Amino acid sequence: MLYGVMKISVGNGLKLAFRPWAEGLENVPAEGPAILASNHLSFSDSFFLPAVLDRKVTFIAKAEYFTTPGLRGRLTAAFFRGAGQLPVDRSGVRGAGEAAIRSGIQVLERGELFGIYPEGTRSPDGRLYRGKPGGLARVALATGAPVLPVAMIDTEKIQPPGKVVPKLMRPGIRIGRPLDFSRYRGMEGDRFVLRSLTDEVMYKIMKLSGQEYVDMYATAAKRLIAEREKAEKAGKTPDPGGSGASGRAPEAGPEGRDAPGGADRAA
Repeated sequence: MLYGVMKISVGNGLKLAFRPWAEGLENVPAEGPAILASNHLSFSDSFFLPAVLDRKVTFIAKAEYFTTPGLRGRLTAAFFRGAGQLPVDRSGVRGAGEAAIRSGIQVLERGELFGIYPEGTRSPDGRLYRGKPGGLARVALATGAPVLPVAMIDTEKIQPPGKVVPKLMRPGIRIGRPLDFSRYRGMEGDRFVLRSLTDEVMYKIMKLSGQEYVDMYATAAKRLIAEREKAEKAGKTPDPGGSGASGRAPEAGPEGRDAPGGADRAA
């Protein structure tokens, strides 16, 4: 009920104000479970994507959005619940990952759409970063649900960091054809399989979005950017070679097992 109200009010409001364009909507199944694996450019991604879909799509959100005290906190919690987002306790990296996986499996077992950002966090500079294999791959293999690669276009330009008033412009959404990973069923414990599946999805997202690919995790990139800014403020010269970013595209399919950075790094 609450989702329907939010869909009409917020979803229609976004479509009227920003007029987002969408391609590949026919790839979203009319019923049954499916995973929407998207790049992540902006806080608004979780609202623009559901706005263009006829079906409900559930994302996970940090628990703090649902537990902040006071009137503002209650309103924020109601907004996120109405938008179809689930709270996940992020206390501890492993705990957060397991909670996200459980939530995704439950959503898909109900025959619904589950939205996930394989990069794990928003891109700090508009480029596409290495996907984390723990969440997307494990949910896909545990449920057998098809994975639809999704590219959000220009959403980061609507409200850049530090800007309070959003810019009225048309963002875009491209949805690719469903990817079937049934060939990997029963191999959830193989880290090479998890890496291969994730790289294949990231390659499809890269092709849809046209983004430059960076062979490192977005969380690591954010730390490096923060360290660089801190060094610049202190008057020090940052290490120009410290990013470790190669810009090399992820390999797709089984050949991608040894792709970007190796499969043995922790997600």
